[in-house]
Amino acid sequence: MTGVKRPDPLRWLWYAFGGRLPIRYSQWVLHDVTARWWRLRSLFRSLVQIAPVAVGIYVLVPSEPWVRLMAIAGGVLVGMIYALAYLDEAAESRALKAGFLRGVAQQVRDGRLAARVPGRIARFTQPYRRDED
Repeated sequence: MTGVKRPDPLRWLWYAFGGRLPIRYSQWVLHDVTARWWRLRSLFRSLVQIAPVAVGIYVLVPSEPWVRLMAIAGGVLVGMIYALAYLDEAAESRALKAGFLRGVAQQVRDGRLAARVPGRIARFTQPYRRDED
């Protein structure tokens, strides 16, 4: 990832909350949604989105601390379930905002997987195919 311009912390925060970055960061966005650990990066962004709400609940809701903590834990759990459910769509949306065509992020991820493990799909499907002579 040499030569790719990374956003500064404030721009990254804007990006984490769904904002569009300037075009000079488009290669970084593609890397972000296609890197080996892209799923963990996306889940971390989701936690960043949940954090202000969690702090607000803890500070503003008048209740016992354990009740507030359980409410926050439940909210984080539900938020992570939704984040996992829409992981691929969120990655495609980020790539679209960066100026890439729909499906480019998935193609890059598929290409990297195929390059890492050549012939993996063929070896997996081979026992299920019949020779058609």
